[in-house]
Amino acid sequence: GHERPLTQIKYNPDGDMLMTVAKDNVANLWYAHNGERVGTYTGHLGALWTIDCNKTTTLVVTGSADNTARLWHAETGRELHVWEFKTAVKRVEFSHDDKYVLMVTEERMGYKGTIQVFAIDSSQPEQSNEPVVVITPSPSKATVAAWGYLDKYIVAGHDNGSLTLYDWMRETPVKTAAGHDGSITDMQMWRDGSYFITSSKDQTARLFETNTLDPLKMYKSNTNVNTATMTPTQELVILGGGQSASEVTTTSSRQGKFEAR
Repeated sequence: GHERPLTQIKYNPDGDMLMTVAKDNVANLWYAHNGERVGTYTGHLGALWTIDCNKTTTLVVTGSADNTARLWHAETGRELHVWEFKTAVKRVEFSHDDKYVLMVTEERMGYKGTIQVFAIDSSQPEQSNEPVVVITPSPSKATVAAWGYLDKYIVAGHDNGSLTLYDWMRETPVKTAAGHDGSITDMQMWRDGSYFITSSKDQTARLFETNTLDPLKMYKSNTNVNTATMTPTQELVILGGGQSASEVTTTSSRQGKFEAR
């Protein structure tokens, strides 16, 4: 399992595999039906923030506090490619057609936070290190992002709790909305991109309609919600979270939490 609080949990598109990352430096892949661990992806040198796989679960991508994103062969755990950045990679996600991966980089040390899109060639291990598009969100940095319906839009969640819908090819915002009362920690789309779930430091997870950003439902917790996902095969929402050790004495004696609703 993991020795530090969870940062993201995510199902593969078929719903038979579950991916997890935490503030340790290992990514895990599990069978969803019995919780048996399939394998691990080892190579990052810092906390892991994010993970995703392509539609056929042959490729896995991860992002880390070691300022890299990495591409892996899903079955063998072999590292295929490393993208290097100036700051941490807080979010990675394959587009619905698997032709692109978006990456959200942290705003830190004088570097602006960005949403970068890279083309993916699944026929070979080596990938381009030049982004197709770079979006610089403002005034609040993006903490998470996800692909919308048919990959036409990218939805971003921000540090101030707001949401933005971007026409990513034009690098322009189309719509903004209030989302949460605290920083958004996770965002995951339903498989067709029509709606998505977010989690936040305001101790809630919420469902939104993608093209309008209208709120649909709210789930309350009693600790920071670091990640939220929807099961592809059942009508379940799974929340995961917890506090860093430095925060436990000031907030709660509960260090980790993992539950299904």
